[in-house]
Amino acid sequence: MLKTTSKKKKTAFSLAALASLGSAFKSEEVTLEKQAFMQYVTEWGKSYGTKEEFAFRFEEFKKTNDFILAHNTAGNTSTVGHNHLSDYTKDERKKMLGYKTEGVPPTNKVPKILDETNLLSSVDWRDRGAVTPVKNQGQCGSCWAFSTTGSIEGAYFISTNYLLYFSEQQLVDCATWSKWYCKGCEGGLMDYGFIYAESNSLMMESAYPYTAKDGKTCKYDGTKGFGKVASYEDVSPTAAQLRAALNKQPVSIAIEADDNVFQQYKTGVITADCGNQLDHGVLAVGYGTEDGHDYFLVKNSWGAAWGDSGYVKIGSDQCGVTMKPSYPTY
Repeated sequence: MLKTTSKKKKTAFSLAALASLGSAFKSEEVTLEKQAFMQYVTEWGKSYGTKEEFAFRFEEFKKTNDFILAHNTAGNTSTVGHNHLSDYTKDERKKMLGYKTEGVPPTNKVPKILDETNLLSSVDWRDRGAVTPVKNQGQCGSCWAFSTTGSIEGAYFISTNYLLYFSEQQLVDCATWSKWYCKGCEGGLMDYGFIYAESNSLMMESAYPYTAKDGKTCKYDGTKGFGKVASYEDVSPTAAQLRAALNKQPVSIAIEADDNVFQQYKTGVITADCGNQLDHGVLAVGYGTEDGHDYFLVKNSWGAAWGDSGYVKIGSDQCGVTMKPSYPTY
């Protein structure tokens, strides 16, 4: 079982124990990779239960390391680097991608056409106090819930001037498939999260804390809720319309996030092809231009140690960033 922590700590294997792997490290090239892996294990506080697990994770690390070296020397507009995902398998990475449309009936919501005139040249809702600190969904496909609460937190702040931290766990436990077509850690949709919040006010995160797993029962207490929304709007899938929406408030979006160009992101603007098969719910909090490249500023839910302090700049035509914007209203 892979264990991780956001705090640095000593690895379960000493350098002497690592050296005892012997035949696993034969060439000078592999020796350099071994040193890089040892640094990674220490920096990211990784702990492996057996030598076999250690060797297995080293192989996954090497695949990621090869990608990082190739990407960062190919003249791309973004840089990538190691993070807590570097030794994950493809299946483990998929567990964090929870934007699901399969079997979900369409809401038949007609996208709202927004005024595109007199838009600001750049927007960053963090500077206006409408964005809570970066959160961490862990090994649970609850990204849709974090995207939902993020946009409700922003809308609530704009409406009341109070920034509250709303409960993702309430959505995971209570916005169930039978009525709201969401499946907790197995995925869901932000629009249905908004529909849930139209009839059920959201509790504070402190009153209904996150556990990164499906709860057996819904613990909703309406007397402790604040985040009930009036409705929500879908936005037409263009860059100009998303910018218009972001002139109003933070916006829930869906992206394709299964490519290493996104998963190992560090800095810059992603302009490399990262697909448009939507699989991850995130929060757009602004937009701008960097080195001539237009981007949308996106808050992820993989912790502040991921990406650029938990954020990523995605080119306006990449990762499906403009395909499914929506936001709640008060």
